[in-house]
Order: sequence, then C-alpha cells, then structure tokens
Amino acid sequence: MRGLMMDRPLLTTALIEYAAKYHGKVEIVSRTVEGPIHRYTYRDCFARTAQLAHALRKLGVMPGERVATLAWNGYRHLELYYAVSGLGAVCHTVNPRLFAPQIEYIVNHARDTYVFFDLTFAPVLEGLAEAHTLLFDKTGTLTEGRPKVTAVETINGFDSGSLLLTFTVPRLCG
Repeated sequence: MRGLMMDRPLLTTALIEYAAKYHGKVEIVSRTVEGPIHRYTYRDCFARTAQLAHALRKLGVMPGERVATLAWNGYRHLELYYAVSGLGAVCHTVNPRLFAPQIEYIVNHARDTYVFFDLTFAPVLEGLAEAHTLLFDKTGTLTEGRPKVTAVETINGFDSGSLLLTFTVPRLCG
C-alpha cells in the first residue's frame, strides 16, 4: 500500500522545486513587455519565486486569499504564479484580452485582494480604480478612497522590475 501513497503534499511549488533541483541549469527564455529577451535558469527562477513569496507574505497576502494577475506570459508572471500558490493563496489569472467592464466584474466576483498586472494594462486598471470610490477592507469595514497602486520592486526589497504593479483591492464596489 505504501507504493500508492505520496510522502508529501501535491503542491505546485514542488514542480519548480523539482525543476531547480534536477534541471537547475536549463534556461527559461521569455520576451519582456519592454521588448528584450530575458534568460535565466530554473534555479534562478526558484530562488526569485521564494524571494517574492516572502515579500508577498510581508505585504500581508494570506492563505486562501485570491491574488489576480493580468499579465502577458513572461518570467515575472511565472514567478508570481508559483509564489502566490506557494503561500497557499489562490492565483487568479485574468484573461488580458477581456474588456475593462468584464475585468471589473471578474475581479469583483472573485473578491480578489490584490491584482498584479503588466504596465500595458495600467490604463485599464487605473480606470477601474477611478470608477470605484467605496472600498471595504478585509473585515468588511467601509473605507473611503481609491485602491493603492505600488510598484512590486518596492515591496520589501524584492526587485522584479517595473512592469508588475500591485493594485490593492480589498473589495471593489461600483
């Protein structure tokens, strides 16, 4: 019976950990939104993913929270996918080809706590932020103001470049 049982939980972070351990020198190649090709290894990816997970934890991302991503496929999105999942939070990938009202509905319906996005989507999400003036915090208490936009590179020293931003949305109400 032992041969049919796993000796550890089945987590997405195990995939990147395995890749780093057994294929650590293999390159991950992606094109950034800025245009250049970005290259680094699975070992580097695993280290940066762990660093981002710690930064997200210090930011206040908790297990079970939904963290949306609105980004093109690239190394930053890959790191975010594994970092969020590694914390026990839910990585909610939002289709970047949707219209702003659809994105607004999806983010509201999922009750995403944070939205990470590429700068190419900043105009869409800034428009969303301006359309919402009533905000609720995690406890359901009404607060006034707009969602806070912060560069990821400023979160606890994690340097991811300027393309991923965090858009803190405890709960949007239109």
